[in-house]
Amino acid sequence: MTSASFHASADPQQFRLLRVCRIGRAQGLKGEVNVLSFTDNPEFRYAPGSQLVTNEAEKREFTIVSSRHFKQRWILRFRGITDRNAAELLNGVELFVEEPLDNADDEDDGIYFDDLVDLKAYLVDGIYAGVVSNVLDNPGQTLLEITEPHGSVSLVPFVEALIPDVDTEKGRILLDLPTGLLQEQ
Repeated sequence: MTSASFHASADPQQFRLLRVCRIGRAQGLKGEVNVLSFTDNPEFRYAPGSQLVTNEAEKREFTIVSSRHFKQRWILRFRGITDRNAAELLNGVELFVEEPLDNADDEDDGIYFDDLVDLKAYLVDGIYAGVVSNVLDNPGQTLLEITEPHGSVSLVPFVEALIPDVDTEKGRILLDLPTGLLQEQ
């Protein structure tokens, strides 16, 4: 999965918040917004009737009224957001879905972006290459930002051919890169 995850507490039923999207600019005049999607299952997460929440002290709930995919982006409309002015006020708000923690232990082959940050990166020959300092989810390709031992920052496409192994339990990622992709190697 490509969602970032956060933990919520205070309730005997513990929930994990999975980041689904960040609201961008308003679309049109009827309250629609563009979103930067962080989920690998947008058809399910953005289905009409789906509820998303903010990760604020006083959570705000948003119910999706309609969604559509256009080119490389998703356009959503929420209940109660009926004009462009209201939609523009949401720019930058991150939305999450609540998932009970007891479901979080289910077998899952997915990797959340937050799980990748701070992993130590090693080349296939065992040489330490740095640490994953950020994950950039671009429309064309997901990139890992690797901060190398002497401070240089390189971007590595998050594709299986270049990253054959990700082991979040051991806190490491294996890189099989062509010469010159990392600045310090």
